[in-house]
Amino acid sequence: MSRFISNYDCLLSSDDELETIVTAFLIEDSLDDEEGSRSHIIPGKQRRVFIRRNPLEGHIRLFNDYFADPSVYPPNIFRRRFRMNRDLFLRILNNVENHEPYFVQRRNAAGTLGLSSLQKVTAALRILAYGVGADLMDDGNLNLGDEYLRSPNSNDIARLLAVGEKRGFPGMLGSIDCMHWKWKNCPTAWRGMYTGHAHAPTIILEAVASYDLWIWHAFFGLPGSHNDINVLERSNIFTELAEGRAPKVNYSINGHDYTMGYYLADGIYPSWSTFVKTIPTPQGRKRQLFASAQESTRKDVERAFGVLQARFAIVRGPARYFCQSVLKDIMMACIILHNMIVEDERDSYLRAHDFDYDQEDDTNLEPISHYPTSQFVDFLQRHRGIRNKETHSQLQFDLIEHQWMLRGEE
Repeated sequence: MSRFISNYDCLLSSDDELETIVTAFLIEDSLDDEEGSRSHIIPGKQRRVFIRRNPLEGHIRLFNDYFADPSVYPPNIFRRRFRMNRDLFLRILNNVENHEPYFVQRRNAAGTLGLSSLQKVTAALRILAYGVGADLMDDGNLNLGDEYLRSPNSNDIARLLAVGEKRGFPGMLGSIDCMHWKWKNCPTAWRGMYTGHAHAPTIILEAVASYDLWIWHAFFGLPGSHNDINVLERSNIFTELAEGRAPKVNYSINGHDYTMGYYLADGIYPSWSTFVKTIPTPQGRKRQLFASAQESTRKDVERAFGVLQARFAIVRGPARYFCQSVLKDIMMACIILHNMIVEDERDSYLRAHDFDYDQEDDTNLEPISHYPTSQFVDFLQRHRGIRNKETHSQLQFDLIEHQWMLRGEE
């Protein structure tokens, strides 16, 4: 979750905000007409609009409604309106307040206390949750992405492999797909580049999600005229695997050993050893069973997209901002918050799986900063291994047999 306060260039980024400012001017003028002019206006000079607020009263009302003990609204209403539990909200509040000075309550030039940290963070999160106009973006970065938007470590992979085994797909690390976010205020000069099959400007999010809806990979920003293959060729999803920095994955299916995990994908993705696709027109009961199991399991990523958009209306409706950097910050902030909520509420819907989610990973994987000759050869071999079509075909055949052994009699 990053950059909650934008530059002024992106401030007036929606029709709603422009309407609010115009309305404020009209109200000010009407008050002057009714009560008489309150200040001398110099011809040719535009008067500043001042809206008298009471931040302290607003803070007290917000605190009593949601954070007092007891509060006016119960926990279930807090969860519905804030998209998360109160403990998680307070943890985010402390992190934001400690990192970004903007969110600390301070006095203005007249010595009056401004908005509290509680009010500012509430406003920022509700902007994401309800999709209202925003003017709270900045260059601040909480670095929560290092924890909540990262590649799986050794313990994560062990857990994902165990769950994949139970679901009939040994070696599965998740499902991959792309989502298009409509861009309402796309500049006219760019509309052709960003318009694809949706017949409107869109920006693409490529994501990998697991069974618990955790999003492990997010690549955002390519124009909507691209298809999923173009996005794949530009994303960094297999960078760590090609460079030898990814944790080891070893499993066996139908008597064959494999050393790379895979993602479930739809038919447009290439026939690589790291993808398992469905069979378009399956013939025979074995292939029909496999196609049905693959298509139902691959819905994990579709469900993740649906939950992400249901939680944060700002990414469900058309994007109303002009700056691409702001759109990326919004999308990444929503994904990080989504993963934080998944972590906080995971036990409530995954009690059937007995895993230690708090276990730390001791693996220290040093990044490769340069490639000597032998390492470069290894890189090329791993790169070719990722795109190996023979391995893809063998893996699909083994999974067909494995699914039949597990569920054929049913």
